[in-house]
Amino acid sequence: MKVALFSGSVYGAAEDVARHVVQLLEAAGHQCYYNPRGDLAALLASQPDALIGITSTTGMGELPDNLLPLYSELRDQLPAPLRGLPGGVIGLGDSSYSDSFCGGGELLAELFDELGIRQTTPMLRLDASESVTPETDAEPWLAEFMQRLEQ
Repeated sequence: MKVALFSGSVYGAAEDVARHVVQLLEAAGHQCYYNPRGDLAALLASQPDALIGITSTTGMGELPDNLLPLYSELRDQLPAPLRGLPGGVIGLGDSSYSDSFCGGGELLAELFDELGIRQTTPMLRLDASESVTPETDAEPWLAEFMQRLEQ
């Protein structure tokens, strides 16, 4: 299965998680497309069978600047080739900011709903105040995600 990933990151944690997820997906036999600076045309050209969005949260529960162009393109165009695909969201945040905890991930999850992407696994919320290894903390979620892709 071809899995396309995109990420939004301020300090690189979401990109680190995305790269780790790509390694695990490829080790399980999936093909991956991941470009942290990718755009909608490149994402669609990868012809994904599934989609994963990974993002940190910034400001008052917003998306990082590097993800805003792709997010806006997806929201404005609602590309039909993505409708009905399985997908999932990994949100990174800090629960000490309770009002905006994983707000970036929430925005992606809402966008996936608008796009008609079936979230096979509930959004994973990774809490920076509880963990220093978000890459490995994402592994159980990814295992469940891969299992549901095979169903």
